[in-house]
Amino acid sequence: MKAPLLYHIASVLLLLFAIGHTLGFRRVDPRWGVDSVMVSLRSIRFEVQGNSRAYWDFYVGFGLFVTVFLLFAALLAWQLGSLDPQTLGGMPMVTWGLVACFAAVTFLSWRYFFMAPVIFSVVITLCLGLAAWAAARS
Repeated sequence: MKAPLLYHIASVLLLLFAIGHTLGFRRVDPRWGVDSVMVSLRSIRFEVQGNSRAYWDFYVGFGLFVTVFLLFAALLAWQLGSLDPQTLGGMPMVTWGLVACFAAVTFLSWRYFFMAPVIFSVVITLCLGLAAWAAARS
């Protein structure tokens, strides 16, 4: 496969990953038995630099940070797939940096989460890695 197609596939997968993450990260299944913990996360408030916050606020804020960066990565991958081969080949810090970033996301997903983000991360990392390799060869 050629780099543009691989970058565009990665971009679509990143968009789906962002949507799934955003819809799912705040959901709590009652079967998990964590209702009292969730009530505590939402209700215990404290002052941070003059603002009243709960741990739930930090959880939601950081979760939305992840969504924003996944959407940015999707835009970046789409843009990389739209570049001419010579330009793309001259950007190894960007192309391989994106691969390294998603290799780290893959490890973190495996270490701390569950199969859905692991699968998305693995496939995205493979697409980005193959695209970077193809871009370097052209």
